[in-house]
Amino acid sequence: MKIIVLGAGAWGTAVAMSAAQHPAGHAVTLWARDAAQAAQMQTQRQNVRYLPGITLPPSLTLAHGDFAALWTGADLVIVATPMAALRGMLQALHGCASPVAWLCKGFEAATAGNSTSFGLLAHEVQALVAPELIAGVFSGPSFAQEVALGQPTALVAASPHAQVRDALVSAFHSPSVRVYANEDIVGVEVGGAVKNVLAIATGLCDGLALGLNARAALITRGLAEMTRLGLALGARPDTFMGLSGLGDLVLTATGDLSRNRRVGMLLAEGKTLPQAVESLGHVAEGVYSARTVAQRAARLGVDMPITRAVVALLDGQLTPADAVVTLMGRGPASELV
Repeated sequence: MKIIVLGAGAWGTAVAMSAAQHPAGHAVTLWARDAAQAAQMQTQRQNVRYLPGITLPPSLTLAHGDFAALWTGADLVIVATPMAALRGMLQALHGCASPVAWLCKGFEAATAGNSTSFGLLAHEVQALVAPELIAGVFSGPSFAQEVALGQPTALVAASPHAQVRDALVSAFHSPSVRVYANEDIVGVEVGGAVKNVLAIATGLCDGLALGLNARAALITRGLAEMTRLGLALGARPDTFMGLSGLGDLVLTATGDLSRNRRVGMLLAEGKTLPQAVESLGHVAEGVYSARTVAQRAARLGVDMPITRAVVALLDGQLTPADAVVTLMGRGPASELV
């Protein structure tokens, strides 16, 4: 297969490495927006900024500049940018006849050029700006570092189009990566978006040393919030018990490599939000998507108290201790609500 990966961050690089080392011998090109980064990766054969110390496979080709010619004859195009850049990348892919899949997770926030239609999931953005694309999402519990090292991982290829699902399975299903196909793109994207917000809450819990009982409660009630929002948007309930729901939530909320969990822990230590974000060196999508998740839920009448508390915490309206008091001080309720 000819595979193009657009975006050389940690996850884009890891995905490109995984495909380039596939037993089928795929021809993989990793495109970097920054020419200096592409040159450095070509010379040193590693992504020093995002995945230091991990050698790029010899078969992986690096590129930069205009990527319009890259997708000619491609069997699969992967968009590996943050959610904030997805709209522009999809517009730039106008006319691409190849299957397209994105890796980003979250709800689109309002921008200067997009002040009216925001709070959209990735597939909703695509339907709005590039409806002609045959597209989907590649998601699931996965830290880039472990995928780059070839450690066992299971992921989900979600799309209403069998052509996209089949292309993702063919590109990535291997001895180290197991790929499951799923038609429920709504559920997979909701899981990927909301788990980042919930991981901030769980990091806060761990940073305050509230204990394992509290962590288990946050994860479980967070899964309930995620499911409520997903069902309101038309997702299937069983998706949230799968890899992109429970699986990705557990990984991001408890794993030491989780940037979103780390944000919560740093806030618990007394760091300001700018200090916490700056110390990461990577994007923590939960910081940017928390408000849009809460806004979309409010418009749908979906109750998401953990998400609301995270937004108030990030906005400086609650201290870490006050956020815990707010959640624990809620009145009694049925677990099934």
